[in-house]
Amino acid sequence: MTHSSRPAVVSAVLALVAGVVAAADEPPREPAPASEASTVADAGSKDSEWRIRRVGGDLTVRVIVNDGRYFCDPCRIESPLPAGYPAPTPPGAIELKRYPTVRRAEVSGGGDPDRGMSRGFWPLFQHIRKRDIAMTSPVEVDYHDWSSEDQASAWTMSFLYRTADLGPTGRDGIVTVTDAEPVTVLALGLRGAYDLDRISQDIDQLRTWLASQDEWEAAGDLRAFYYNGPYVPDRKKWSEAQIPVRRKPGASSTDGPPDTP
Repeated sequence: MTHSSRPAVVSAVLALVAGVVAAADEPPREPAPASEASTVADAGSKDSEWRIRRVGGDLTVRVIVNDGRYFCDPCRIESPLPAGYPAPTPPGAIELKRYPTVRRAEVSGGGDPDRGMSRGFWPLFQHIRKRDIAMTSPVEVDYHDWSSEDQASAWTMSFLYRTADLGPTGRDGIVTVTDAEPVTVLALGLRGAYDLDRISQDIDQLRTWLASQDEWEAAGDLRAFYYNGPYVPDRKKWSEAQIPVRRKPGASSTDGPPDTP
C-alpha cells in the first residue's frame, strides 16, 4: 500500500498536537514593521557559536521574528520553540543547523508511521496535560530505518519541553521522557500539507546537497518538524525535513569550526 493510498492520519494528528497551546484560539498576530522586528539572516562568520548557516536552496528568503513568533509570508508560527532552538528554516531554503540538548516526551512504534503515530498522540497529550506542561512547536518525528522504497519501518513521535526544569526524565506509561543529545542537521524548509509523501520527496533535495560537497555526511535517522496547528490551511503550513549530519573524517572546515565531539 502506498503512502498516497493510506488515510492521512498523521497529518491530522500532527496538526492537532501542534495546535494544543494556550493561544490556539487567539487570532494570529500580524508581524511588526521591519523596524520593530528582527530578521534571521545567514550566519556568515566563522564564530564557533553559529547555530544556523544557509547553504543552499533559496539564499535570499528570511524569517522575521516578532515577540517570540516567526513569520515567513505566508507562513507563521505562533507557539514558542524550546529554549535555545534555532529559528525555523524558511520554506525553500537549505540550512545547516545546530540544536542543543532538549528534554522531550517520546512514544515509539513500528510498522506504518501514518497509522502508528495516531496511537502515539494520546499518550503524549495526556502526559503533558497531567504535568501541566504547555505545548511547544515543533512536534518532532524521527523516521527509523528509512528504506530504499522511502518508507520507515519504525518511528518516534516527540513533544518538546520548553525547558528541562518542567519535569523529570523517566517513564510515564508508554511515554519516555529523555534528554536528546545536541545534534547538527541539514534542514530544508517546507510549505504545504503534512504527509509522508511530501517528506519523502523533499529528503531527496537534502541527499543531493550532501552528494555535492565533501565536508558533511549523513549521521542519523531522517526526521521532520511540524510547526502549525489545525487552524492553519495546508497552503500556509510550515515544516522541515532534516537529516542529522557530521563532518567527514579529515574534512577541512569551510563554513564554520569543527563540531565538538
